[in-house]
Amino acid sequence: MPTAREALLDAALAALGTRPWSAVRMVEVAAAAGVSRQTLYNEFGSKEGLARALVRRETDACLYGVERVLAARPDAVDRLVSVAEWLAGEAAARPLLRALLTGCWGEWLPPPRPARTRAGAGSRAP
Repeated sequence: MPTAREALLDAALAALGTRPWSAVRMVEVAAAAGVSRQTLYNEFGSKEGLARALVRRETDACLYGVERVLAARPDAVDRLVSVAEWLAGEAAARPLLRALLTGCWGEWLPPPRPARTRAGAGSRAP
């Protein structure tokens, strides 16, 4: 059985498949995950925190997949070709991953804001 955190991330990703992020409501995500809205806020702090967690989960899954593909091929060229093919297939099936890899954000998937800014660093748009 998935944890409340995983259920919330799954519910948010499912909601994102039917409407833009701006239309995704925290109360609906909590209800779809079968938890209270307070549980959602306890877990992620805010809608922005939920968005960062979604991006992080997609990134972690991508890196894990790349590691698996690399480990399955002994030849360096085969490894690179296999990773490229795998990434293309995954990106085609997963819009959030596609946006992460290409930087093509939009109304449905707005660019994530950084969790924190570096001291002395200028502000740059992603």
